[in-house]
Parts: sequence; C-alpha cells; structure tokens
Amino acid sequence: MKFYEISDTANKLMRSYLKNIYQRISMKDSKPNKLSSKRVHVKHVFPQGSVLGPLLFLIYIYINDLSLSISRLSNPILFADDTTIIMLNTNPEEFKNNINSVMTETTNWFQSNFLTLNCNKTHFMQFLTKKQNGRKIQIIAPNSIKTNIKSTKLLGLIIDNSLSWKDHIPALTSKLNKVCYAIRVIKPFMSVDILRMIYFSYAHSVMSYGIIIFGDNSHHSNSIFKIQKRII
Repeated sequence: MKFYEISDTANKLMRSYLKNIYQRISMKDSKPNKLSSKRVHVKHVFPQGSVLGPLLFLIYIYINDLSLSISRLSNPILFADDTTIIMLNTNPEEFKNNINSVMTETTNWFQSNFLTLNCNKTHFMQFLTKKQNGRKIQIIAPNSIKTNIKSTKLLGLIIDNSLSWKDHIPALTSKLNKVCYAIRVIKPFMSVDILRMIYFSYAHSVMSYGIIIFGDNSHHSNSIFKIQKRII
C-alpha cells in the first residue's frame, strides 16, 4: 500500500481491515435448516459483499497497476473489471511478436497477483477495412491458443472487426421486437403512464445505450428506429 502512497494512519486502518479475514458459506435446506461450512482464512482476496472491497480491487491493489505492466508495447483501457488492450504496428512480424510479449507480461502479472486469466473470455480481434484481409496470428495464452475472431461482446455492445455493427444491430432489433410484442399484448390492460414507464425501462434504455457510436450507420440502424415507431 505504500507503493500507492497510502501511509501512516490510513495505512494502519487498511491493514487492520484486511488482516485476519475469515469466510464461510451459509445456506438453508428445504426444511429449512441452516447449514454452514467451516471458516477458512482468506489470504489473497478482499471481503466479498463489503463496500470497500470493489474499490480496493479496482483502484488500489490489483487492477490499477496492470496498465503500467503492459503500456510499453500497448495501450490498455480499463473500465471496472473489463480490460481492453489496443496495439498498433505496421510491421506484421513486430506486431505478432509484440502481441505475444504483451500476453506473456499479462499472464505474469496475473500470477504475481494470485489471479487467473480467464482464457474463455479473452479474445483477439484485428480491426480491418473492407478491402483488407486479416493476417493469421496465433496468441499463446495459458493452456490455450487464441486466434483472430470476427466479433465479440464488449460492455454490452457487439463489436465486429470492421465496425459496421452488422452483428450488434440485429441482436438489438431482436430484443426490441420482443418488447414491441409485449407492450402490444398488455396495452389494453395498462394506463398510459404505466406503458410509458415500460417503454423507457425496456425499449428506450436498450435502444439508446451506445447509440452515439452505432447510430450513424444508417444502413443497419434504420431497422431500430422503425421498431421504435411501432412501439410508440
């Protein structure tokens, strides 16, 4: 904690908060009887369900210095517990070597902090123009090899490698069609105020999320605004 300039009284307070932590699981069966596991000493994690736990995890102890470990060859972007690593290089061989170097440094950082990289949620994508062809690059990850993918979900948006939003907008259209049907079914039984509340909760919020990014793609986004008109 001294590395993050937490010293004196604040340091002592945080140490007392993190020392001698025990955790157990309690549950009720069908009768119901309360069942509890044995108390286990927690050595390398923050108390779950606490107010300070997420703050310490994201800012001070763990995630804060991940970007420092890999910023030499990449541009890491952190949002809560989602990390995106952006890399640029015009030389294909250097690009390939840099990617694997960053992957190695990331894996080492996880091991040093007693964490495990979830390879199932780790993806590699090359952003291309319509006339470009992606290069075949394999990334060596712990117990797996990552190859280039064409689309992935990031913070609720489905991003494709050409930023055309051809995968995100159909998925969004499917959600809005279901909302449109539901509102049409309950319309005879609900007041205007309730219908308005349902619209803003289940349609407008879903449609407007990220619209500043994908909304200017008139070729695909027109279908969304057509459904909005049907709902209204």
